[in-house]
Amino acid sequence: CCLVFLGMEKLVVCPYKRPNALCRLICFPWAGGGTSQLAAWGKLFSSSIEVSSVRLPGRESRLKEPFAKDMTTIVNEITSVLLKELQEKPFAFFGHSFGSYISFAVALHLKEKYGLEPIHLFVSGAHAPNSEAFLPIKSIPLSDAEDEDIITYIQLLGGTPSEFLQYEDVRKHLIHTFREDVRVLQTFSFEKAERNIPFSCDITCFNGSEDKPHDLEAWHDLTSGDTSFYDLPGGHFYLLEPSNAIFLTKHITRCIENAGL
Repeated sequence: CCLVFLGMEKLVVCPYKRPNALCRLICFPWAGGGTSQLAAWGKLFSSSIEVSSVRLPGRESRLKEPFAKDMTTIVNEITSVLLKELQEKPFAFFGHSFGSYISFAVALHLKEKYGLEPIHLFVSGAHAPNSEAFLPIKSIPLSDAEDEDIITYIQLLGGTPSEFLQYEDVRKHLIHTFREDVRVLQTFSFEKAERNIPFSCDITCFNGSEDKPHDLEAWHDLTSGDTSFYDLPGGHFYLLEPSNAIFLTKHITRCIENAGL
């Protein structure tokens, strides 16, 4: 038990513990991101939902650990640490951008290997992983990209306060983390088998109205449940706007409570 506990302490951040919650909402942050913003959502939710955020190696309290080499490593760590919890009570996933792909990969592994499925998959700012639009991510030339190019890309995405980028060490760490996260994403591929629909849960996709358009239609093919789509005002990091965070938490709560737990 101690190993699992240590694994939990390392991997999962849950500032608002709710042992009696009906459902756990597990959040997966964006590339280069940490846990603080999504873990803080816990205080916006009612007592029926416990919110936690996954912390990947190479950041925050795991700064000294090497970054994960590929998506399989990340999926295996998350699954082995969380499996017992996920078997105990219903859970839902929320991921933003890079986090959407991780949440999808973890959900897929849980379903294929353990027959476990989230009651709802909430994805944000991401293409469907089975869509053509996902492919260009594979070809972002990370090894040749200059730091400046990476910074330009990060600023283009928005969501990283520019004052952060003024501090040399913060900036270097952010660039390094971002590179490593995108490298992990490039190791992920999902080929949908002809007639195989992987999920039966509902999937909701959120997007910023001013973000570049994402190929969302293909999410329809990934579940026999319902798929719904919401555009919220803002760019790629629309979810950091307090009014959007309130909309998201209310909407996610409604979906979870309507799942008839």
